Amino acid sequence: MVERLTIDHVGHRGEGVCLDEREAIYVPYTLGGETVEVEQVHGHHPDRRKLLAVDVASSERIAPFCPHFGVCGGCAIQHWAAAPYQAWKRNIVIETLAQAGVDCEVAPLVDAHGAGRRRITLHGRLGTHAILKVGFAATSSHDVIPIHRCPILDPALDGALDAAWAVAEPLTSKMAVTKPLDIQITATENGLDVDVRGSGPLPAAMVAALSGVAEQHCLARLTRHGELVLQRLPPTLRMGRAEVTLPPGSFLQATVAGEETLARLVSERVGKAKETADLFCGVGPFALRLAEKARVTAYDSDAGAVAALAKAARTPGLKPIAAAPRDLFRRPLVPQELREFDAVVFDPPRQGAQAQALKLAASKVPVVIAVSCNVATFARDARLLTDGGYKLETVVPVDQFRHTPHVELVARFSR
Repeated sequence: MVERLTIDHVGHRGEGVCLDEREAIYVPYTLGGETVEVEQVHGHHPDRRKLLAVDVASSERIAPFCPHFGVCGGCAIQHWAAAPYQAWKRNIVIETLAQAGVDCEVAPLVDAHGAGRRRITLHGRLGTHAILKVGFAATSSHDVIPIHRCPILDPALDGALDAAWAVAEPLTSKMAVTKPLDIQITATENGLDVDVRGSGPLPAAMVAALSGVAEQHCLARLTRHGELVLQRLPPTLRMGRAEVTLPPGSFLQATVAGEETLARLVSERVGKAKETADLFCGVGPFALRLAEKARVTAYDSDAGAVAALAKAARTPGLKPIAAAPRDLFRRPLVPQELREFDAVVFDPPRQGAQAQALKLAASKVPVVIAVSCNVATFARDARLLTDGGYKLETVVPVDQFRHTPHVELVARFSR
């Protein structure tokens, strides 16, 4: 049944929201003030609708730049002019913090999309009539939308889509892999780094076939679930003065500009601290830059990432970096361990760092810098710190994932 709705505003997930008398109704790809025709989609939540037509368009609507927009689930917003889009994204931070009772100044949004995404995860699966599909997941679906071009990728990922198709073809056709493959591709200074998951163990003939693909597409490295299949060149990245060799599948900021922006904001807010802790340090995007002017102690549960950081820390001109594996969810640094630090930086996964925030709140560390990719869990952790006597000075929202509802932030707390 076709319905006609008026959209009130764009919600925090990037969908237009119609404020019906009974409940809110969510319509993707719509904007506030628009009148639209929609229909309910079988199998989807009853408060969601599929957009059929825009009868009265917003003056802020623009033409999407990608032909896959609205089908591929990678981007939620390409149809909104830049200024209102940026205001909306900053407001996500303002409103989420206000709802959590966190009072602070929110700075203007910093754009950090830069040249585009340097890392993607593509999915490969056999579709109808055993036809291979390689691409991104469809909107609100597990279907794979075949992709041969993506305009939001960094030019360093040129060739990544062709390589993904070439990797998926022998795995699906010769091994009869029926569940989707996940093909993670990262642009490095020595070429593309590819990790494939979902294939199961590879027989020798398949390793040989994939090695041929790696050579043909000039891949730096090809791994399966982190196990080496072929390495032509070490997949390295520059972080400040240091060169880091990436462990397979390790975490990395999605854009070069995103990493550099977050690192700059962290460094500025750490100030003149001489002893700094970098918690959830990963391969060291903050630690390696902070060590240009201060001693750093770094912890992360990913032992491979910590080992890569420790190796890169030998770069001449850096102050000492002590890096060790540690599960900060189960074994957070306690106040006695935190006493030696002038500043602590923590950048946890999306679930936040509740256990570590509790210990920081009980400490006497003068400055705490929080980096977050989830405003809701940041707000929870921020409340723990402010309840413990810290003052939240500023929050800077960072738009690394342009065209999506995801927003990052950097915040400074002081005693």
